[in-house]
Amino acid sequence: MSERILLNARLGALVWLAATVLSASTAGTVQRDPSVGSASTSELRDVVMRYSVDRAALLRRYPVEASPRRHDRLREYYQDWQRRASAIAFDELALEGRIDHILLRAQLAYQLRLHGRLAEWRRDAGALLPFAGVITGLEDARLAMEALDPREAAAALHRLAVDVDAARDAALARNPAALDAFRAQEELVGLRRALESWSAYYSGYDPVFTWWTAAPLRTAIDALERYRTSLRGEVLGIRGEEAEPIVGTAIGREALEADLASEFIPYSPADLLAIAERELAWCESEMTAAARAMGLGDDWKAALERVKGLHVEPGAQPALIRDLAREAEQYVEAHALVTVPPLAKEVWRLQMMSPERQKVNPFFTGGETISVSFPTDTMAHDDKLMSMRGNNVHFARATVFHELIPGHHLQSFMATRYNSHRSAFQTPFWTEGWALYWEMLLWDRGFARSPEDRVGMLFWRMFRAARIIFSLRFHLGEWTPQQCIDFLVDRIGHERANAEAEVRRSFNGVYPPLYQLAYMVGGLQFRALHAELVGSGTMSDRDFHDAVLAGGNMPVELVRARLLRQPLSPEHAAVWRFDRPTSADAP
Repeated sequence: MSERILLNARLGALVWLAATVLSASTAGTVQRDPSVGSASTSELRDVVMRYSVDRAALLRRYPVEASPRRHDRLREYYQDWQRRASAIAFDELALEGRIDHILLRAQLAYQLRLHGRLAEWRRDAGALLPFAGVITGLEDARLAMEALDPREAAAALHRLAVDVDAARDAALARNPAALDAFRAQEELVGLRRALESWSAYYSGYDPVFTWWTAAPLRTAIDALERYRTSLRGEVLGIRGEEAEPIVGTAIGREALEADLASEFIPYSPADLLAIAERELAWCESEMTAAARAMGLGDDWKAALERVKGLHVEPGAQPALIRDLAREAEQYVEAHALVTVPPLAKEVWRLQMMSPERQKVNPFFTGGETISVSFPTDTMAHDDKLMSMRGNNVHFARATVFHELIPGHHLQSFMATRYNSHRSAFQTPFWTEGWALYWEMLLWDRGFARSPEDRVGMLFWRMFRAARIIFSLRFHLGEWTPQQCIDFLVDRIGHERANAEAEVRRSFNGVYPPLYQLAYMVGGLQFRALHAELVGSGTMSDRDFHDAVLAGGNMPVELVRARLLRQPLSPEHAAVWRFDRPTSADAP
């Protein structure tokens, strides 16, 4: 093991040296490669890739989330990898390998903790689904290629339908908590999908199976759908295509602190709330200054209302987004802020967001394809107006570069080409923090051309500070979802429908508890690191940004350790106190 690690390290050094010599000998004739001098080979690259692909294979092999077999197998997998990671000789690794070792161990500890948390939640909802084991058992047996007796399967389906109806009657009689009912109705979707997958494997291929199971299968599926409809309608109060209620799970202080430690954030929830309030106060002060410049005195909400009305007409939004994206590309290249490969500019695309997606994504989302949120002809009149106001010209100018170049699109473009194995460790503090950091940097550089532009940039910055506040208050058990919505409307100036969509996706969707606060916290981390390395003259803007992108996705504390070439121990924990007041940096 040790000889192979040392050989890989030497090979990595030779590759880096060859790339450096090639770059020097061809200067001025080839495009600058941001990887040269900033991305070296990790001895654990293949180890991390093995962890990722093996995990993905297990998730494909055990696709039923409610299956006890899946739960047990994943727990066993993570524990086995903990033993593997502990056996690696940390002291024999170079810096890149040490970073991967620390990240892998942190990731495994987090996955096991998350695995246990999800299992506990599933048990709570499982009390409403006592029949679930029948369905997961059938699909698990099929995936294990065990022999099936069609007659016994038909009997199991017949009993299943009876048991589902009995569970439905019992649940409605005791009126379960909304959170348990919400989870149960979501679980019923997965159970129905598993039952249909199980049936599709045999149906038509095994005539005896079809003869025995066709009728009881329909009865069982109908029972599952009746149960879900009852939970949604009679317990949760959802009618037809109405938006689902916002429930979510407050994980509590202890879990928040554990998750922050996994992200190498050395701050408590109380510390982060104080930072957010300070950032929000700074934004309000700057908003007031912009309102004065617009001739509206100290009424920054009036300034915000005026800016919301400055939207394009229906049909013109795609052209606006295109032009704003090209403006940002030209700006970062003209000022040598970051290397933009020509292919990155060539391949990004536009698509329009569906009305359904806009219920949870009221603003555009980005990456290689930017999804443009704007009203459609099927929307109610009030929803159209709110969508246009929430996606006005100056809001868009403040964030198109967040989604494309130099933000998420450039970020993902580079992450798939350099140190791509670190996608196993992806964190919103790097992903969202990077994009928000560019909003901060361009603000500092005077990218806003007018008071209206400043209002647009400040609105989003206020919103990111607000995300820290409402998400932490909710997970600490201090605020309800409705209080979170009211906070966004009253304090930040959100349109109510947009505020509801933001809170819904924060708590009902797939986002982990720290995701919403990661925007600003990650942005502040990158901003502090930029001041430390670029502000001191140690690196140029472009070298700094290229080095961050070439290093791959990881907690920002370890980005710093990588760029500073810090000595690391296998038990490395969060130590970097990155916070510094925004007001001290205001231009």
